[in-house]
Amino acid sequence: MAAEERLPNIVLIMVDDMGYSDIGCQGSVGYQTPNIDRMGKEGTRFTSFYVAQAVCTASRAALLSGSYPNRVSMQGALNHTSREGIHPDELLISEMCKAKGYATGMYGKWHLGTVDAFHPLKNGFDDYLGIPYSNDNSKYHPVLADEMPPLPLYDGEKIVELDADQHLFTKRFTERSVAFIEKHKDEPFLLYVPHVMPHVPIFASEGFEGTTEAGLLGDVISELDWSVGEILKALQDNDLDQDTLVVFFSDNGPFLSYGTHAGHAVPLREGKLTSFEGGVRVPCIMRWPGRIPAGRVCDEPLIEMDFLPTIAGLLGADLPERKIDGVDILPVMENRPDAGSPHEALFFWSGSELQAVRSGPWKLHFAHKYITVAAEPGSLPTGKTCSPSPSRSPAWKESLPVTDTGSRSWNCPSTIWTLTWVRRRTWPRLILKWLRVCRSWRSRCGLLWATRCRMSLVRKLVSEVFCQSEVDSVMSGEWRTTRRSF
Repeated sequence: MAAEERLPNIVLIMVDDMGYSDIGCQGSVGYQTPNIDRMGKEGTRFTSFYVAQAVCTASRAALLSGSYPNRVSMQGALNHTSREGIHPDELLISEMCKAKGYATGMYGKWHLGTVDAFHPLKNGFDDYLGIPYSNDNSKYHPVLADEMPPLPLYDGEKIVELDADQHLFTKRFTERSVAFIEKHKDEPFLLYVPHVMPHVPIFASEGFEGTTEAGLLGDVISELDWSVGEILKALQDNDLDQDTLVVFFSDNGPFLSYGTHAGHAVPLREGKLTSFEGGVRVPCIMRWPGRIPAGRVCDEPLIEMDFLPTIAGLLGADLPERKIDGVDILPVMENRPDAGSPHEALFFWSGSELQAVRSGPWKLHFAHKYITVAAEPGSLPTGKTCSPSPSRSPAWKESLPVTDTGSRSWNCPSTIWTLTWVRRRTWPRLILKWLRVCRSWRSRCGLLWATRCRMSLVRKLVSEVFCQSEVDSVMSGEWRTTRRSF
């Protein structure tokens, strides 16, 4: 294919449970991430990039389908007993690329169904090496280890190993990714690398163990950084830099209950399994020499669902016939004049409960229970297993109304103003409008949301920043179910 006719290659690198400040250019301590930082220097760092839910399956479903996970009934996380999965009628990024003649490869954690009909090779991928669900769904589970079956490692459609050495996961997925690039250098390709690490239990290969001042977590992230470097090098060695969009991001925030094996979301609140910023706001860097500006930092609110329509636009592909929620963000990526976030609002669920809404510089949280860390961080026991530290055990809390604006009601840096309850008479039209909007969501799709919506502003009040139009757009179309007949 002539250079001028070549469609762009797409490389999506998703790490697992990495926090907002777990990379060097966003404040990591005790280790460096020179290759990821290089992506930031050669591309754009997106500091208000979100995932749809702060948990594995839901986040992956949103990425590949371009829809809120609740729309495709894939909220939460699947395990070895799950019989449901991503519905065959959903058009995924992989299927869209394959239909345009792309070679498609995936190396890492799938987590969208274990039944044969949900297998990656049945959903648009030509090649696959990886595991079907999380790596703690194994003999390393902190509580249910004795009840867990061996963790299967697939190569294509075959299980080739049981309880494979997890020290080698990052290395093996990287080597397979590099081989895929070299094999398909003369044709457009989609490379999806959903790394297993740093989801607990964490492991690094021999060449990285003990190499950082941050303990095993630092070693693991250093190896992930090496992986990014190897993929970038393969693109450069094969003269593919100018033809390739590379995206690096995390599937959700850090699982804070795992002590020194957990990542960091500083300065954001909470982490994985919550709808607070530390759970859903993740590191994201995009690189495409000649198309995406180098050395730029963008704070426009974007979300992982945007990748499907954006890639569709790049490929000249038709969007799915079914309703999706993502929007083409190429103008923002390329920093075109007057380009801003195409979203009037982003909505965040935990399971089927609508818990938060972000619009512009505002984020509204409804009072709700959430899992958090009960004590100060502690050290994990030595050895290869990864159980929650006794001094940092998870517990359920309730996001009760607060009056101290200097308390942990602060949700994130000053670019967002969090809403909390002070007195009913302080409610501006903004809050009343949001409440009407969210009640509309509940009545129209049957989803839950917290009933005690008692909030006010901790910064200056504004009258209007949020419109009904995006809600009407998102709520149009059906809310679909997964196939559960297996």
